Amino acid sequence: MHPDITIFHNPSCSTSRHVLTLIREAGFEPQVVEYLKTPYTREQLAGLLQALGLRPRDVIRRKGDLYTELDLARNDWTDGQLLDLMVSHPALVERPIVVTPLGTRLCRPTERVLEVLPARAA
Repeated sequence: MHPDITIFHNPSCSTSRHVLTLIREAGFEPQVVEYLKTPYTREQLAGLLQALGLRPRDVIRRKGDLYTELDLARNDWTDGQLLDLMVSHPALVERPIVVTPLGTRLCRPTERVLEVLPARAA
């Protein structure tokens, strides 16, 4: 395991699986956090958003029934309200998010992970 590389991963997501494969092919074994089993804390998600330079709406997953059921397309949701919903419903967070010593990326498209991977492991 490379303690300085973390992927917030959903194994049922093909994009997330592909990013994990790219990390491993680069010679790293990251810390894998299955965020649906180990949900984000509010502070953790807020910190990831800050590191990404994004707001909650920028990383909210629009696919799936939950987005529609909660009427999240409305523009009157505050960042705090969206953040609380994303913590309560981690499936609302777009994936995967990867954290390395070189930065944090929402890896969509998958190749974005290459921007933050350290030099190839030996």
